Amino acid sequence: MIVVKDLKKNYGQLEVLKGINLTIEASKITTVVGASGAGKSTLLHLIGTLDKPNSGEVIINKLSLYQLSDKDLSEYRNKHIGFIFQFHHLLPEFTAVENVALPAMIGGTARKEALKKAMELLEFLQLSDRAHHKPGELSGGEQQRVAVARALINRPGLILADEPSGNLDSENARKLHQLFFDLRDQFQQTFVIVTHNEELAQLSDRVITLKDGLVI
Repeated sequence: MIVVKDLKKNYGQLEVLKGINLTIEASKITTVVGASGAGKSTLLHLIGTLDKPNSGEVIINKLSLYQLSDKDLSEYRNKHIGFIFQFHHLLPEFTAVENVALPAMIGGTARKEALKKAMELLEFLQLSDRAHHKPGELSGGEQQRVAVARALINRPGLILADEPSGNLDSENARKLHQLFFDLRDQFQQTFVIVTHNEELAQLSDRVITLKDGLVI
């Protein structure tokens, strides 16, 4: 599904990625591991088009993403890629169901239809009774599941997760990881997950290890 070709990224004089080459299969959970500073999050941001490389290509389903205009890239990202971060980044003034519906509305879905889809996702994630609560009224595990629902609202084929269970206790982390496997099995979604969680890495379909900006 994903082909990364000779991907390089510098921040000033700091060379973070030094020529990454890899392929990622569809409908699999791939984890990316390595020490802090190895370039894991940078790689994820480049695959997700949140940042641009200095050189190299990211090809998803035979489409070379960085040949698209900024406008087309934004539309592609909204429709085809879901993001889950270590910090849930929910908007505090909106309820859970409104937070989940936002990417669909940004993508052009009518508000009523977007809220209906968001409610269905929250039911799937066993959060329907928390749908009208604001983030500050939810537990950490509930907030992260709302963030997962938001990532899923546009039915993206690719989910990118950066330390998604990093702020959760072991029980909530285990539940979140199981949810990823359930989603892969039920919807054949592709996951690329940056993690320090050894249990998640061992359970994943494939582990990619980065060291000093290279795949080892």
